[in-house]
Amino acid sequence: MHLVLCNCPPAEALLLARALVEERLAACVNVLPGVTSVYRWKGELCEDSEHTLLIKVSSEKRDALTARLAVLHSYDVPEILVLDPNMAASFDGYVAWVRSV
Repeated sequence: MHLVLCNCPPAEALLLARALVEERLAACVNVLPGVTSVYRWKGELCEDSEHTLLIKVSSEKRDALTARLAVLHSYDVPEILVLDPNMAASFDGYVAWVRSV
């Protein structure tokens, strides 16, 4: 199981979340509103409002999910970070559910 972190424009967040769950690539997506990102892009200092997606995905679907998310996302270079949770410390029931979806 993996946790994928992705920031996106607010208007896009629910569309991405729904698509990933409807296409059975993600078991669950949490949408966290109200993130402000400060970054440098093409030599310019930028500041934008974004939403953060916390995407739970099985190891078997990770590559398909990241590829699909890159296609659906409106950014030229979307933030798609795959994090590996501590499975030994995670609740077995939840891990089993993510793997079953």
